[in-house]
Amino acid sequence: MKLILFSIFLLFSLAAAQMPASFYQAMESVKTEDTLCVKNYDAGASVTESYKDFEHLEKETEVVSRSYNTSNNGRDYTRGNASLEVNLNSNVIGKAHIAWQSKDMMADFNGRHAVYSRATEDLTGVFNIDKFIQLWSNSTLGSISLNWLPCS
Repeated sequence: MKLILFSIFLLFSLAAAQMPASFYQAMESVKTEDTLCVKNYDAGASVTESYKDFEHLEKETEVVSRSYNTSNNGRDYTRGNASLEVNLNSNVIGKAHIAWQSKDMMADFNGRHAVYSRATEDLTGVFNIDKFIQLWSNSTLGSISLNWLPCS
């Protein structure tokens, strides 16, 4: 019984303890940040999802990164088909930076990798993000078919 009373007294005394004013000032100046960067070297693809200085953040991010060869030969070390797929769904009050890039894995004669595509999106305020980003290697135009639902 004495142990229970002492535990209750200890909890109340800790709750009533005052922190110095400098602690509260330091806590107010802390910046919020949530950053995710995913790279698939076999596909030559990268995606960045970053949120800063936010008051509210609800996010659900699903990333699928695949690297495999299609020859079914264990000694074949070629890159084969590779992909990076990201599904973003977030509700934000603050700042967001969403970016992706796709580049050629084979360097040219100067040692540079050609960039096929790049996109960045910077947002500030109150917003919802719902994106699906799909980056594949070894695909040709028309080889991937998407079915779109009409707006009602």
